[in-house]
Amino acid sequence: MSRTAYLGPEGTFTEEALTLLEPEAERLPCATVTAALNAVRAGEADAAVVPLENSLEGGITTTLDEFAWGEPLLITAELLLPVRFSLLARPDTEIVHVKRVYTHPAAITQCRGFLNRELADAVVVSAPSTAAAAQEVSLPGSPYDAAIAARIAGEHYGLVELRGDIGDRSDTVTRFVRVSRPGPLPEPTGSDRTTLVVFLADDHPGALLEMLTEFSVRGVNLSRIESRPTGQGIGRYFFHFDFEGHVADARVGEAVAGLHRICGEVRFLGSYPRADGVAPQIKRGTGDPEFAGAKEWLARIRAGQV
Repeated sequence: MSRTAYLGPEGTFTEEALTLLEPEAERLPCATVTAALNAVRAGEADAAVVPLENSLEGGITTTLDEFAWGEPLLITAELLLPVRFSLLARPDTEIVHVKRVYTHPAAITQCRGFLNRELADAVVVSAPSTAAAAQEVSLPGSPYDAAIAARIAGEHYGLVELRGDIGDRSDTVTRFVRVSRPGPLPEPTGSDRTTLVVFLADDHPGALLEMLTEFSVRGVNLSRIESRPTGQGIGRYFFHFDFEGHVADARVGEAVAGLHRICGEVRFLGSYPRADGVAPQIKRGTGDPEFAGAKEWLARIRAGQV
């Protein structure tokens, strides 16, 4: 049985995602995303499930930075999980009694409207995870009156739901990824995604355009581009890219190789099946047969077979 680390404790959305991705896996809860990924790097777990981006607030910065700076890991699967938040409290608590709320910063962002309407005078404190918040609130003598977390966290820790579905948007989705140590890639399915981290060789006019051109001229469709600071001064950034296709596809492989030629560093994070099953639209002249045909034609030309 495989062992999979995840952002714990029990009752997090990440645990729910893990259950859907690997229902038979032994679960290893970790205090942070970094700890979960380090458990894989150290061989304490075979894989980890971590959040990568949210449809409302974008990329999860801790995960993005770990992929960029930590020992290399490989994404092998993804899952899109609808997120529903609840206001949870100890039994016999009423919402008028709630003066201090504990939850993860992402939940604060996604429930800001509810907090402003219903708990405008409450102090909201950041927690390591929504489940950790629920666990803390469940303890006797806790300084917090309520937690914002998944309903399952309330079931884990004996809390009652004061309000349900309190997110500002009912269609919020978080994308989770399964990562492992580098090894064989998942086979192409025809509905795949590839993820890279790219560092500029130097900062100059048109540097970003040059990177984007490597995708555009080969008909590779980007699904996400996100910049993150390098820490080397204001205005210094590296980039995360998600795009359609598998590195085994000719157009994708050529684009990745093109980035490698012009960029300071390209970190390959994986090619894996898309959770939504959407297949890319292949632009005329960018399919594998066209690339193969062009390669054969060029070989004949070089051989003087004009």
